[in-house]
Amino acid sequence: MSDPTDSASATPAPPSAGVPFDARELLASLPHRPGVYRMFDAAGETLYVGKARDLKKRVSNYFQKGAHETRIAVMIAQVARVGTTVTRSEGEALLLENNLIKALEPRYNILFRDDKSYPYVCLTGEPFPQLRFHRGKLERQHRYFGPFPSAGAVREGMALLQKVFQLRTCENSVFANRSRPCMLYQIQRCSGPCVGFISEADYGDDVHSAVLFLQGKTSEVLAQLKAQMEEASAALEFERAARLRDKITRLTQLQSRQFVESATAGDIDVVAATADRGLVAVNVVMVRGGRHVGDRTFFPQHADADLLPEVVPAFLEQHYVERPVPPTIIVSDRTDHDALAEVLSAQAGQRVQITGNPGGERRVWLAMAVQNAQFAIAQKLAQKATQEDRLAALQSALGLPESAQRIECFDVSHTMGERAVASCVIFDRLAMQSSEYRRFNVTPEHGGDDYAAMREALSRRCARIVAGEYPAPDLLVIDGGRGQVAVAAEVLAEQGMHDTRLIGIAKGPERKAGDEDIVFPDRDDALNLPSDHPGLHLLQQIRDEAHRFAIQGHRARRGKARTTSSLQEIAGIGAKKRQALLAHFGGLKGVQAASVDDLARVQGISRALAERIFADLH
Repeated sequence: MSDPTDSASATPAPPSAGVPFDARELLASLPHRPGVYRMFDAAGETLYVGKARDLKKRVSNYFQKGAHETRIAVMIAQVARVGTTVTRSEGEALLLENNLIKALEPRYNILFRDDKSYPYVCLTGEPFPQLRFHRGKLERQHRYFGPFPSAGAVREGMALLQKVFQLRTCENSVFANRSRPCMLYQIQRCSGPCVGFISEADYGDDVHSAVLFLQGKTSEVLAQLKAQMEEASAALEFERAARLRDKITRLTQLQSRQFVESATAGDIDVVAATADRGLVAVNVVMVRGGRHVGDRTFFPQHADADLLPEVVPAFLEQHYVERPVPPTIIVSDRTDHDALAEVLSAQAGQRVQITGNPGGERRVWLAMAVQNAQFAIAQKLAQKATQEDRLAALQSALGLPESAQRIECFDVSHTMGERAVASCVIFDRLAMQSSEYRRFNVTPEHGGDDYAAMREALSRRCARIVAGEYPAPDLLVIDGGRGQVAVAAEVLAEQGMHDTRLIGIAKGPERKAGDEDIVFPDRDDALNLPSDHPGLHLLQQIRDEAHRFAIQGHRARRGKARTTSSLQEIAGIGAKKRQALLAHFGGLKGVQAASVDDLARVQGISRALAERIFADLH
């Protein structure tokens, strides 16, 4: 990041408690060079990380006599030590600052958390590229388009591409083993490359047109398709000309749909920040291929209305550095972003422009982003008020203290004991804390025993709480009745967590929402709250989230176990035998449904091999 020979650090000994930090020696040693500075308290915790074009001038500003805003004054009063690192350029300082902020999460820096990567449209690198949804690391051999603000935006884009260009979406294992076209071919969503209904060259033309479409060059796509249609017609290739005519028709119909269109093709992000009643929000409007595809809102930590001028620069650095970045970013502030634009340009391999004073259509997009941020704050405030009422009602109904905030809920999901998964979801600070959710893969011998599965998951969780890895909950909720609650009470006693309140929430006799029994470990009678009770609504929300999270984990675990056993991975099954099996049973599902006797009837499949196939597939 920075050249070690170009670095300097000033680390005077921490002062004794109550003695202000004397910055004179530090300031005298600082150079007029770009770099990064870190402020530490007496315990060695990082208070703040910042970058500077001129370290001496920037750090000196903090320790000059004069009025600072409240937040800065409070921070300076805690400073016991300042460390500095000299870098070769302001851009290098920006990269180092970003890495340190993400690693250290300093108390006085504006922090943006994003625990979810953006989704992309992907075209794979095979001779017949597959169109697919992608989230995660980008691999060099494939082509990616995006990022998009949501999975829904990606799937809508894929549906459009299937409708117009009929690209395949099936996995390679399916594509390589088809003997007849699937239903997508029948409904004209795929051109059938798996069975040779389209040549590699013609399929490549469709892929090229799809790429242009994703880049917003719809007019160019139409011109090419019309030229190809006329060429096919002149060569008396009327079937090919008809297919091209149908593509032109579908693409023309799509153009008439109600999209927010851009006069200029390309990818643009519009970033705006606003503040209201103690909350700060940053909204990103995304334009991909000249179309507005959605937006996403972020709520930073350690930020308030007084810090609004610092919010957008902090977001740009934390959000785009070391991530895919569009060539144009429109922002709501007029700060100098030249150093960041230089870093992002080098990162992206193309010129990245950050514009703070847009006009025309882009000004409309910026106003849209500001409005979206305002709406997001209003929704969050309304949700917060609702959750405050619900929590207060639950505290009253259960006799919890007003300080009770953190609620953990456990549930177990399995299918006939197979691949059991326990979930733990957390409600804290008046919201579900999805980044703190945890799943526990239950060992196979406990998979069919709900009590044993609950004991295993709770024991593992409580052991970590006792070890100090996680905070203890104010209330532990079990999705279940008296049996599960009794098991949970035993685990809490074994772990010494005697002060943790425990309840179970069980469906009533008719298993209707609103008729739940709230079960206590030390009471024979259950509590039944009215169906319109706000506290019950909060418990239902938390319970349903635990149920959803457990089912999601169980299905993923079960699906992984079942899909890893494919014909390609079974020893003794080569290409000819695999093709014979698929042709005989009409596809992989037919093979999976076949008995050992059925499998053994296929030419080339011995009884021993049939038994092995059946065992591996089941």
